[in-house]
Amino acid sequence: MKNGTFQRSNGRDVALPRLYITNMLQKSKIPSKLSLILLAYAAFIALGMPDGLLGIAWPSVRADFSVPLDALGMLLFASVAGYMTSSFLSGVLIARLGVGNLLAISCALTGSALVGYTLVPEWWLMVLLGVVAGLGAGAIDAGLNTYVAAHFGEGLMQWLHASYGIGVTIGPIIMTLALTNLDSWRVGYLIVGGFQFLMAFAFTLTLSWWNSPEDPAESQREKRLTEYKTPLSQTIRRPQVWLSALLFFLYVGAEVSLGAWAYTLLTESRDVPVRLAGFWAGSYWAMFTVGRILAGLYARRLGIHLLAQGGMVLALLGAVLLWWNPAPFANLLAVGLIGLAIAPVFPAMMSGTRQRVGARYAANTIGIQMAATGLGGATIASLVGVLARRFSLEVIPVCLVLLFLALFGAYRLSLTSKVQQEMEHVA
Repeated sequence: MKNGTFQRSNGRDVALPRLYITNMLQKSKIPSKLSLILLAYAAFIALGMPDGLLGIAWPSVRADFSVPLDALGMLLFASVAGYMTSSFLSGVLIARLGVGNLLAISCALTGSALVGYTLVPEWWLMVLLGVVAGLGAGAIDAGLNTYVAAHFGEGLMQWLHASYGIGVTIGPIIMTLALTNLDSWRVGYLIVGGFQFLMAFAFTLTLSWWNSPEDPAESQREKRLTEYKTPLSQTIRRPQVWLSALLFFLYVGAEVSLGAWAYTLLTESRDVPVRLAGFWAGSYWAMFTVGRILAGLYARRLGIHLLAQGGMVLALLGAVLLWWNPAPFANLLAVGLIGLAIAPVFPAMMSGTRQRVGARYAANTIGIQMAATGLGGATIASLVGVLARRFSLEVIPVCLVLLFLALFGAYRLSLTSKVQQEMEHVA
């Protein structure tokens, strides 16, 4: 009897710490919020890693599959088709599955696609898997952006996008090491695919955290974000909306083009050694990350318009330097400068959506802008590849100069359009 009592008491002693930890996670706001933030940042690192792989891996991939230089466009279009689909449906998916389930499933999809890249024997199968990778990436991107914006505010959103920069910085390093040490692009994709599965497992273990009750302040914030129920048919008739979407189309087109083609330009046109070119291309994403971190610290002081326009001008100067190419070291300086310059542009333009199109149309416009990012990344980067194949790889920096000029002009026009909109409202 005494022994039995001891056993029950011992069982309680063992169970008490577990119950205490569980109750703390459910009731205490700080640990659960901190855990959610860290998981969100880790997921955005995972989201960025595959984007940093492709530019380094592409020369080896196309050699293995015996496809032409501009075949990269097929993979980009497949990925963006999946990305745009899941991004567009993210609201419905969150409502049906919950944020935690959506993120777990999406990470598993992305991991499966990346590992599948290393197993398929034919190019068309890799393109097909690109759709799956895009579906996962789009849901992660839209789901986390929505959740962080609703629950944690603009400050932490800046750091979320900086986490993406960390991912796209790590990706080229992983792929460069895989190519130089193991002579295999497949190893790089296996490593990153494994990280995606790890994130899926983490989200599965923390499903209850994402579905926990909200604070009243957070609920109010969520209501403010979804306050306007403007029909999409009204939104798409606004010229300001399409001009705003054009900004993201051009910006992401330029960002992806340099990320995808910088390594090929350096190795195949400018005779930069493979290892050095890999780290130089990685410096683009490294400076990109630094720029986002700094922008998060000084965004309020400088203002979104100064951040956006200043970044565009510096990026234009970097593109001109890359085109000029006065010395080998100028390549590193140009690539790093562009990465640092464009870093704050995307978050600043996203924050300014409400000002450009008006509060009533902002929610719908943000969705249209997200779709434009995927379309711009695939279309423009693919077009740059076609031009590079037809003429020369040296056409890449020329395209970047034209893109940044067009982006700056469109942004200035959007500010004029904003003034006209305000005058119409007053009238």
